[in-house]
Amino acid sequence: MPPPVPTTWPAIAATLARHIADLTPADDARHTRVAVDGAAVARPRDLADALAAELRPLGRETLIVPSGGFLKPASLRFEYGKRDADAFLDHWLDSGALFREVFDPLEAKGSGRVLPDLWDTTKDRATRSPYVELAPGTVVVVVGEFLLNRWFPFDLSVHIHLSAGALRRRGTEDWQLPAFARYDGEVEPADVVVRADHADRPAWSGVPG
Repeated sequence: MPPPVPTTWPAIAATLARHIADLTPADDARHTRVAVDGAAVARPRDLADALAAELRPLGRETLIVPSGGFLKPASLRFEYGKRDADAFLDHWLDSGALFREVFDPLEAKGSGRVLPDLWDTTKDRATRSPYVELAPGTVVVVVGEFLLNRWFPFDLSVHIHLSAGALRRRGTEDWQLPAFARYDGEVEPADVVVRADHADRPAWSGVPG
């Protein structure tokens, strides 16, 4: 991957939006699928929201799906305790539910009806949100932590990277740091990497190609 180039968040969002608008979904999928991956303290939702705003004038609607709405119930997340770093990385996210409710409906023969969230971790019960019928051309952006290396069929993956020091400075709990270190060491690089140790001075790899 080339050395990161200094840039700004608006420039990242605008460039990504133009790139995404031109993408053809793989495997004849009905909709383009994008990951915005990063620790909660990296604020990946901010980039997802900016992407949606940039895509709209390009004629592309966006559905943002926070992965936090697809965490497992507390009894499963905390099976090994509430501060187990390996469980936090490997077991908190309900990958099967994301496939079933988000990715499978986007396939060529899918229904096009997506569930935007499944589980309310605050109340520890199902959200009961209605399904969303996607208009043609809608881009689906899944945003959250630890999205890579799970076989999710993303057409473009964006990772906001923070060093251990930056994670700590921004308030990541100490017990979570080994999970992020393991993740950095094990996952294949994203298509696009944004280095954001200095929140107001990001640097990035640019878009593929």
